[in-house]
Amino acid sequence: MPFHRHPARFVVALAAAGALTLSACGSDADTSDQPDASNWSDVLTDADGQTVNWYMYGGDEALNAVVDNEIAPRLADLGVTLKQVRITDTADAVNKVIGEKQAGRTDGGAVDAIWINGENFATGVQADLWACDWSEDLPNAKFVDLNDPTVSTDFGVPVNGCESVWQQASSALVYDSAELDPADVASTDALLAWAKANPGRFTYPAPPDFTGSMAVRSLLYAATGGPDALAGEFDEAAYTGATDDFYDQLNTIEPILWRGGETYPTSQDDVEKLFADGQISAYFTYGPGAVGTKVDDGVFPATTREAVPASGNISNHSFLTIPKNAAHRSAAFVLADTLQDPQVQLALFKATGIYPGIDITRTSDETRQQFADVPQSPSVLSLVDLSADAQPELASDYLTRIEKDWTSRVLQQ
Repeated sequence: MPFHRHPARFVVALAAAGALTLSACGSDADTSDQPDASNWSDVLTDADGQTVNWYMYGGDEALNAVVDNEIAPRLADLGVTLKQVRITDTADAVNKVIGEKQAGRTDGGAVDAIWINGENFATGVQADLWACDWSEDLPNAKFVDLNDPTVSTDFGVPVNGCESVWQQASSALVYDSAELDPADVASTDALLAWAKANPGRFTYPAPPDFTGSMAVRSLLYAATGGPDALAGEFDEAAYTGATDDFYDQLNTIEPILWRGGETYPTSQDDVEKLFADGQISAYFTYGPGAVGTKVDDGVFPATTREAVPASGNISNHSFLTIPKNAAHRSAAFVLADTLQDPQVQLALFKATGIYPGIDITRTSDETRQQFADVPQSPSVLSLVDLSADAQPELASDYLTRIEKDWTSRVLQQ
């Protein structure tokens, strides 16, 4: 995901997942002659000399630079070699693990760690792919608020120690303040009223693009008064009631979208290029922290600003998970712990605008000051502003259904 700027963009192929017997995460005994994360000295001893194969979205060059220049050297100091396997679709990594399970490969797997969340994590839980009961034992887990619902659950699925948090994503509305006033982005109704008066200047990517799916959910939250109507596990009656007129409303606004809604961008990257080129003036993002860099680099206009509509914004965390057949589980533990190091979190925040997955109030006074001292772009909302109206994600089964119904009831109409 995802992300968010997030890597976990698409759900794993149903044919592959459906071929497996579904079971609860951690229900089978893990293949572990490998050290337990609660015995960290043994983990470090075992990890020394290992190479960890980290499958992750590779399209963010600023993030890749942090991986190369900050994370990899820290791992090398501990005797671990980091091999970043760059992918465009997290489902590719999960499908690889599924294929190994189908082939009976219970150890020596090619995938040691995956940047993941949402539907892909849920699919792996159902297919019993993940090593579990380790993430709370990481030394740096002391910096994580494990009771935060967006940390203890991942799109409605209990984490159960099967993945470790490493970054936070919050949605926001990005707009050109030379074209829109704050009143125009105070709510989604106001945004759509502006779009009606300025047709073609707003759009969102087609789900199942991760950000496109979020944009649709943001509009749904606004239409239903928030996520409460769809809280908890998937309920058909609740879903039908909440979306009774929703897709008709989305069809109604199509004529005011970019290209009259006859086509949708296929990715968030495409949407951002439209904004950079001046073809649109507003869009939803899962990576508000990265907007300032685009302004500083001259990609986006200096008049770029962000807003949180009255219905709130959607927030989640990104995680790292470890397949239970991973060849180098100890090295993967070390990677997961390194990602939660406050100085690594700070480096990510400085270089990419990625918001910390840890709770910085649990760090030292010096570290908190270092975060506070990071220059704040006038184009970007602070984490405090983003957190004020943050709304939880829906359960992954709702996401799958929304994406399916958007395709059949909006895109194909």
